[in-house]
Amino acid sequence: MNIVGHKKIWFTFSTILVGIALVSIATFHFKESAEFKGGTLWEFSVPAQSLSTADVQSEFVNALHIPDAQTNYDATNHTFLVRFGTVTEDAHQADLTALKGTWPSLQELSFQSISPSVGASLLRSAIIAIILVLIGISLYIAFAFRKASRPISSWKYGWITLLTLFHDVAIPAGLLAILGHVSNVEIDSNSIVALLVVMGFSVHDTIVVFDRIRENIMNHRGKTPFDTIVNDSVNQTIARSVNTSLTLILVLLALYFMGPADLRYFVLVLLVGVVTGIYSSIFIASPALVLISPQQDKTKAS
Repeated sequence: MNIVGHKKIWFTFSTILVGIALVSIATFHFKESAEFKGGTLWEFSVPAQSLSTADVQSEFVNALHIPDAQTNYDATNHTFLVRFGTVTEDAHQADLTALKGTWPSLQELSFQSISPSVGASLLRSAIIAIILVLIGISLYIAFAFRKASRPISSWKYGWITLLTLFHDVAIPAGLLAILGHVSNVEIDSNSIVALLVVMGFSVHDTIVVFDRIRENIMNHRGKTPFDTIVNDSVNQTIARSVNTSLTLILVLLALYFMGPADLRYFVLVLLVGVVTGIYSSIFIASPALVLISPQQDKTKAS
C-alpha cells in the first residue's frame, strides 16, 4: 500500500474531523457533570414498585420542591439517577425520609454532593493532567528516539507524537460536546480517564511504527529514500496494529451494548479513541515524518 504517497488524502480527512470537533467544542461547550460544576448526584432503586422517570421527576419537583432535578433511568441495573443542585446533609436526610414515606421499598445506593468550588478545582486538575501527559509523552518520545537523528531530528518524533495525540483526543472530545448538546451527555471523571487511556493506546501504536522506521533506517544506512523506508515500515506493522486493536474494539463493542448504562459513554469515548488512534498511527504520524523530512524539502525545491 502506498500510504505515504496518498498523505494529502489522509491529512485532509483528519483536518475535517478535527475541525468539526473543535468547532463543536467551541460552539456547544461541554456539559459538565456535578463532579465539575458542583451539585448532587443521587442514585437509588425502588424494587417493589414500577415507576417511570416522570413519576420520580414529579416527586422531586412537587413534593421535595427541587425544580432543577434531572432524572435518568438505568434499565440495566433498574436504578434511578437524579441530578440537582448542592444540598446539605440535613436536607439530604429530610428528602430521603420523604421519599421513603412515598416509596417504602426505596434503597439508596449512592449520594454525592459537591460544592461548585471543589468541582472547579477538579476540572482544573483534569485539564492540567491531560496537558502534562501530552507534554510528558512527547518529551519521552524525543528522548527515546535520540539515536534516530537522520534524516530528521529526534525531537521531531516528539512533535509528531504530540500532533497525533491531539488528533486522537480532539475527535472523541468533540463527540462528547455534540452528545452533550444533543442528548445531554455530561463529562465526568470517567470521561477524563477515557481520554487519558486513549492517549496511552495511541502512543503505543505510534511507537510501534516509529520503532520499525528507526530499525529500517539503521539497516538501510542511507541507501533507500526516507519516504520509501517509512512506507515499508508502515506496511510491515499495519497488520499487527489492526489485529491487536481489533480484539480491543470487539471487547469495547460488547461492553457498549451489553455493559452497564453508566459506563456506556466511557466505553464510547474509548471506542472512538481507539479507532482514531489506529488511523493516526498509520495514516498521520508516519506520513507526517516524511512531510517534514529534509528530503521532502529537496523534492519541493527541485
